Amino acid sequence: MTQMQDRRRAEAWLQSGGVRPTRPRMLLAALLVGDGRHRHVTAESLVDAVKDSGEKVAVATVYNTLKAFSDAGLLREITVNGTRSYFDTDTSNHAHFYWEDTGELADAGNDGAEHQIAVSNLPPAPSGTEISKVDVVIRLRRT
Repeated sequence: MTQMQDRRRAEAWLQSGGVRPTRPRMLLAALLVGDGRHRHVTAESLVDAVKDSGEKVAVATVYNTLKAFSDAGLLREITVNGTRSYFDTDTSNHAHFYWEDTGELADAGNDGAEHQIAVSNLPPAPSGTEISKVDVVIRLRRT
C-alpha cells in the first residue's frame, strides 16, 4: 500500500461519517484505517503511533478526535474496568477478549469464523427507551 492509497482510504472513511478532513483527523484516520485492517487502540497507543510516524499532534487532539470519530459512528468505544477506553475500527456487533495481564483487547473469534453471542434474559428497558447495544467483554487470565 502506498501513502496515497492510505490517504484515500482515510478520507473516504471520514467522509462516510460526515467528518471534516482536517490535517490531524486525516493523520489519525490514516493510522487507524489506512491499511484497511481493523484494530483496537487506546488514546495512548495512538499517540505513540503518531510519534512513531514522525508527525506531531497534541495529546488533547487525539482524545478529542477519537471522541468525534466515535460520535460519528466511525469507531466503537469499549470501556474496560470502567476507566480504560479502547476504540475499535470494526463497529459491527461482536464480542471481545480482554487479557487481564497485558491489557490487550482483541475480537473474540478472530479465527475468521463468525461467532455470534446470544444474550438472553435482559431486563426490560425503562419506559421511553430501547436497548441500543450490549457490549460483551470476555476477560482472560493466562494459566
